[in-house]
Amino acid sequence: MPVSTAGDAPAPVSLRAAFGFWLKLGFISFGGPAGQIALMHLELVERRRWISERRFLHALNYCMLLPGPEATQLAVYIGWLMHRTAGAIAAGALFVLPSLLVLIAFSYVYMAFGAVPAVAGVLEGVKPAVVAIVLGAAWRLGRRTLNNPPLIALAVLAFAAIAIGQLPFPLIVLAAALTGAAGARLRPQWFEAAGGHAAKAGANRAALIDDDTPTPAHAVFAWRRLARTAAAGIALGLLVWLPLAWRFGGGGTLAQMGWFFTKAAMLTFGGAYAVLPYVYQGAVLKYYWLSGAQMVDGLALGETTPGPLIMVVAFVGFVGAWQAALFGGGDLARFCAGAAGAAVATWFTFLPSFIFILAGGPLVEASRDDIRMTAPLTAISAAVVGVIVSLALFFGQHVFLRDGGINLQALAIGAAAAVALFGFRVGPIKLIAACALAGLVLSYRHG
Repeated sequence: MPVSTAGDAPAPVSLRAAFGFWLKLGFISFGGPAGQIALMHLELVERRRWISERRFLHALNYCMLLPGPEATQLAVYIGWLMHRTAGAIAAGALFVLPSLLVLIAFSYVYMAFGAVPAVAGVLEGVKPAVVAIVLGAAWRLGRRTLNNPPLIALAVLAFAAIAIGQLPFPLIVLAAALTGAAGARLRPQWFEAAGGHAAKAGANRAALIDDDTPTPAHAVFAWRRLARTAAAGIALGLLVWLPLAWRFGGGGTLAQMGWFFTKAAMLTFGGAYAVLPYVYQGAVLKYYWLSGAQMVDGLALGETTPGPLIMVVAFVGFVGAWQAALFGGGDLARFCAGAAGAAVATWFTFLPSFIFILAGGPLVEASRDDIRMTAPLTAISAAVVGVIVSLALFFGQHVFLRDGGINLQALAIGAAAAVALFGFRVGPIKLIAACALAGLVLSYRHG
């Protein structure tokens, strides 16, 4: 694929060439949302100059305000700007598909061979690192979101509501949104969204989609286009859900997963870490698809794969369908059931993200300076910080406490991971690899 050089106008990019790039990105996008966004910025803004710095950051800022995984939505958004709906589908699907395939394989190994000492040892090292990474996510989001005492108070209240009051996550999101809507009228200065990332010097070279490039016709807001796209998204969801309900019953595992993960997708303000408490409440406490310990293991596996972290829902779907033995009790039948559960969870989690961009992207673009829209989302982002801290507390209880006592090995690995993450800014991939190795070595030493 040709790469532009400084000073030259970038050559037009075909859908086929873009397809190759998105496929490559899907296999190398480690490091969570921050790492994935940084990688896209390096490739698309600095190296290939497919989109200018300002247009990239504009898209990123508003993807962060939408529910759903922001890195995936950013890929969908840029693919959509460049090549219409086909580009959006290619960018989003190729960003997710490699992760889905890898997680299905990992989930099978976990369910079939989880008792193998090597596998257990690796997970014992990774899980403390996950706790540190979740705390790091809360810290990063808090620095960007909690700009004043009222927003800090919202985060504290959200933490207390879910960790102490055991209130459901959707109720917390609704309360935060109503608080932001009221604040937009009474104290709008409290709820002004944080600014975008600082532009880098030299990033304003000519780009294929430049600062002054007119908005393409397919990205101009129109009510008819919004209604048509939203209707198509609902139809796609029903096209998959209705056969599942007909074949397995509306209360069957796969149909329940379809409806549950659709709701989860609507509540993912603040990224994957924000929705995980809701997934935990539903998957562990309500439907009993998996245990709390398995949920922690799933997040540990999700951290080791490329693609968006919210792909941990594929693990939840796999384990839930495997344990339900939907297609029979044999290993092959359980694997097929697990793969079906992972695919259903992935489809219903990511379908709304595509619709939010294709249908609502132009609307969000047109109303980008309207405090009435941004204030509720800012309040939700603040509440999400408290929710993420509660998630770290939940994981910490499962990782650092064992049989009524303290797991000193996990505590030592977790402390080292926190120092490496916060003090030395070690990337999550290196951190997870090091902790996995430590867990493996210690498991053989104690064995």
